[in-house]
Amino acid sequence: MKTVDLHTHSTASDGTYSPTELVDYAVEKGLSALALTDHDTVWGLSEAMERGEMYPDLEIVPGIEYSTVHNGKDVHIVGLYIDYKDPKYKASLKEFVDSRVNRNRKMCEKLAEAGVPITFEELIEMNPGAVITRAHFGKLLYAKGYVSSVKEAFERYVGDHCPCYVPREKITPQMAVEQILSAHGVPVLAHPVLYGLGKDAMDELVHSLKDAGLVAIEALYGTYTAQDERDIKALAHKYDLLISGGSDFHGANKPHIDLGVGTGRMVIPMEVLDRIKEYAGRT
Repeated sequence: MKTVDLHTHSTASDGTYSPTELVDYAVEKGLSALALTDHDTVWGLSEAMERGEMYPDLEIVPGIEYSTVHNGKDVHIVGLYIDYKDPKYKASLKEFVDSRVNRNRKMCEKLAEAGVPITFEELIEMNPGAVITRAHFGKLLYAKGYVSSVKEAFERYVGDHCPCYVPREKITPQMAVEQILSAHGVPVLAHPVLYGLGKDAMDELVHSLKDAGLVAIEALYGTYTAQDERDIKALAHKYDLLISGGSDFHGANKPHIDLGVGTGRMVIPMEVLDRIKEYAGRT
């Protein structure tokens, strides 16, 4: 059976495989399609697409993953088959990324006040070309000896509700859906089980996003249980959404997650992508 992985990360955001290495690994794993969906950036897509040309049996899907906020909780929206070279889309994405840069500078200020000084310039130098996330903060704090692990950095400094955490400007999931649609892409609600919402709150979120133009939902995911899959597939059926899925592979940053299989039981058949391609007019 042909299988795919539609949610992965590279060194363009917080993964440890370069786009080229990720494509090579997808071939090694026997995947038929791979979507690169780095956080709030399309920086790695040209490299991945170029590398993919070497492998006629592997389709590279250009994608992105937006970090947004809904009722005080982080919610992620994946975009598949985005026209990442479109000038209007690139301009709108820059405005979105700038809000992350401002947030990161403020977090550096708070860390300095807490006695663990790191600079935004150090973060950039350590991670050239990458969109800086809290994982990068954790790595730098660890590298400078301020913490004994990246996990400790999150627990003491940069995790939600920690003293140096700074929330991003309120970019809503609906705004991300609209941006993806403007780039002729397919908006997907990423890993909804991870948000810890109750049944009613989850239903409200999916309903509101469907009204905004949501097309698909990740009912297959690297860490889902069989019950998780059933619950999200029921929501997909209720709101007439396509099924999507992926491992959320980050390489060494999430060593328990492997490409194509997640924690071991995930299987995403090619038929899942075929339906998305049909919607996107890519067949």
